Amino acid sequence: MPTLGVNIDHIATVRQARRTDEPDPVWAAVEAQLGGAACITFHLREDRRHIIDRDVPLLRGVVNVKLNMEMSIADEIVNIALANKPDQCCLVPERREEVTTEGGLDVIRHADRVGRAVKRLREAGIACSAFIEPLQDHIQKSAELGFQVVELWTGGYAHADTHAARDAALEKLRSGVAIARDCGLEVHGGHGLTYRNVGPVAAIRGFSEFNIGHSIMARAFFVGLQEAVREMNALLLRFGPKE
Repeated sequence: MPTLGVNIDHIATVRQARRTDEPDPVWAAVEAQLGGAACITFHLREDRRHIIDRDVPLLRGVVNVKLNMEMSIADEIVNIALANKPDQCCLVPERREEVTTEGGLDVIRHADRVGRAVKRLREAGIACSAFIEPLQDHIQKSAELGFQVVELWTGGYAHADTHAARDAALEKLRSGVAIARDCGLEVHGGHGLTYRNVGPVAAIRGFSEFNIGHSIMARAFFVGLQEAVREMNALLLRFGPKE
């Protein structure tokens, strides 16, 4: 069964809107763990729009499930990861004008820089994940560059506006999972997944983890973070592949 990684960035987004000390994403990580999260994900962006440097060592200190740091390949960010030793680093693209990460990292175009970052992180004992689109050449290149994990971008499915587009995106994800598994990679998924649309993706055999943030945080406004996490976990159990 796939496990649930909870992205806490949007708690930090609310905090940074007022440049104050609440709500604290570190406390959110504790609440998410109490609700059953198997992984806590955060993204230290170069522009520090939500998670900030102060949060990283505190998260490392309180998270006792897998700690997954989403990050660019900038040397400054790689150095922060090396200093704090998250369990996993997920390399993602960054553009200052985007609202959130859109699309996958181009591991072919940026192969040299990506490869250097992966080498440094793995030498420090940190697992490496590539956030990529479910494309055969990008999946195979990720394996070649030394990643142990790929997180397939599920936005093509989440943003599909017709049944045909949704079905095509699901088939693309199924194919991507199969290719990644053939390459010896662990397969995660994330982007745009909600309580309403997670079922068909969760049913794809081969995913071991889904990282979900915005929808869980939106639900938490009404039911609390622990309960929001429990509800999403229940959906993964309900719709996940059956033996």
